[in-house]
Amino acid sequence: MSLNVNPSHSAFFLNAPSRFQRIALGLGLATALFGFAAASNVAQAAQPPQCEVDRPLKFGGMNWESNLVLVEVERFIADKGYGCKSEVLPTETLPALAALERGDLDINTEIWLNSVAEPWAKAEAGGKVKRIGDIYMGGEAWFIPRYTAERLPELKSAADLPKFKDEFKDPEEPSKGRFYGCPAGWGCEVVSGNLFNALKLDDSFTLFSPGTGATQKAALTAAYKRKENIAFYYWYPTPLVGSLDLVKLELPAYDKEKHACLTDPNCADPQPSAYPDNPVFTAVATKFSTDAPKFTEFLSKVAVPLPVMDKVMAHMEETEDEPADVAKWFLQNEGDIWSKWLPEDVAARVKAAL
Repeated sequence: MSLNVNPSHSAFFLNAPSRFQRIALGLGLATALFGFAAASNVAQAAQPPQCEVDRPLKFGGMNWESNLVLVEVERFIADKGYGCKSEVLPTETLPALAALERGDLDINTEIWLNSVAEPWAKAEAGGKVKRIGDIYMGGEAWFIPRYTAERLPELKSAADLPKFKDEFKDPEEPSKGRFYGCPAGWGCEVVSGNLFNALKLDDSFTLFSPGTGATQKAALTAAYKRKENIAFYYWYPTPLVGSLDLVKLELPAYDKEKHACLTDPNCADPQPSAYPDNPVFTAVATKFSTDAPKFTEFLSKVAVPLPVMDKVMAHMEETEDEPADVAKWFLQNEGDIWSKWLPEDVAARVKAAL
């Protein structure tokens, strides 16, 4: 069977696109455009994110474990998720607050409100610092080991300590007992010192303020291993409180006004009061919150349930890993928590970097 084609039809076929050719041409163009758009999206996703500020972010480096780990968590997210370089400036609680007001620090990841209630209220009223998010509810107490409580069953409260001064002999001043207070320069040193004076312990005990948090922990751990009687201040969540069998010494009932004075370095007439639950929050310099609103939004959402924080601290104690390694362990194992802090694209970049 032969096919007869009219030459005029042939010319039309060759010179004018048929319906099928137009459809094919349209599909090809759509495919090309789709491919170009997809390639553009991939290329855009592959591009490193642009930090909101053109300098390293300045984190306050408080030297207690939970702060060390959380700062490294936030620095990893800053780097991999937001394209920001950062640095940690070693400091202590009260100097850090002053540095935040001056703008020498951008971010103070953990502020324990009860330790700096009065200074914080003044700083916040000045408008140069902002409280942006609550991380968890911490706690503070005066402790003795359980073995000490069993040896001295009549020792129930902090006010009982003078009767047992010889059981806590200070090696540098043997006529008195030793109470291990807060590390020098920390906000809790003010409260410990005022509470120590309010309980009128200075005639029977010395208030020993270790130079650093590490020195404090080492001294307490060594004494515990030797089964020595020790009385001390500590806070939680921490690896030390989680790993030792401790008993809290009773303190007079919490009184808001009395405790407010205990937090004031210039408290004229300190009166004893128990520690309340201690809100732990993040603060930033107000100017930084304006310069980096997206990163500030992330910081405002950082919150860790206390049981998870206990688990992280226990992991740190068991492994003796550095804070950056513990931070990465947290990021690898607690994605359901930290991914809620971030936009989807930022969270995806962080996950890809782990």
